[in-house]
Amino acid sequence: MSNKLTVTNHTRDVSGLTYVYPVLSRRAGGLSIGINFNTNNACNWRCIYCQVPELKLGSAPSCDLDLLAKELRLFLNDVLHGDFYDRMAVSQTQRVIKDIAIAGNGEPTSLVNFDIAVKLIGDIATELGVFPDSHFVLITNGSLIHRPVVQAGLQLLNSYGGEVWFKIDSGTSKGRALVNHSAQTNEAVLKNLTLAAQCCSTKIQICLVDYQQHGLTNSEREGFLNFLTKIRAITTIQNVTIYTVARPSQQPEAVDLLPMKLDVMQNFAQEIRQLGYDVTVTQ
Repeated sequence: MSNKLTVTNHTRDVSGLTYVYPVLSRRAGGLSIGINFNTNNACNWRCIYCQVPELKLGSAPSCDLDLLAKELRLFLNDVLHGDFYDRMAVSQTQRVIKDIAIAGNGEPTSLVNFDIAVKLIGDIATELGVFPDSHFVLITNGSLIHRPVVQAGLQLLNSYGGEVWFKIDSGTSKGRALVNHSAQTNEAVLKNLTLAAQCCSTKIQICLVDYQQHGLTNSEREGFLNFLTKIRAITTIQNVTIYTVARPSQQPEAVDLLPMKLDVMQNFAQEIRQLGYDVTVTQ
């Protein structure tokens, strides 16, 4: 195990804790403190670029909230007052907590008491002075936002100044089935995206991968632009982040996956900007 944090080392056990782990995040631009509810490596999707080993279909197990609280206090105090940055060889420019991100090894909103966990994290981070200077982020595939407990969690997230990063990796059902192994229709995605935006500040994140050296096909590009046009018309969502893979996939499709070329992402971003969005591209 490496004791140095890099953008390509997202090992969940680098901290030696169950629920809390550090990441140097490309998208956040510094130290992101991850929260992993899916300690069983279970998710309701199977994205072909997923780096989780032994991924299985399912939901997050019951969360030991007392342990989560203990770990989060311990870890935050180590970062704020201990020698964490020195031990992990973090450069001076990245020695700042950019966010606390609920993400991990599966879909975090599948946690039964998701709302209670969000409040616990928010309260501790506020008490220790991490919030409001740092962001509070939920990274989600958005498929469970129709559940009342998830909406309650998003409203709590919003009360701490948080933000939802809603994954949309394709603008078509066919593309979503290929990339995410999801049967969700555009109509279902749009409904949940609208609910998310009503509950909390929300932005769209798009992971573009070059599968079987096809790049971004015309059909996928047009499907995305048509879907984003519809989203723009009925929601207040303004921001889109486009990125590609930086770590090896642990899924069977890994041998056919390459990062999307930067110029392809930049050209696509410019087309999305023409729809009225603010777009960021990261590799």
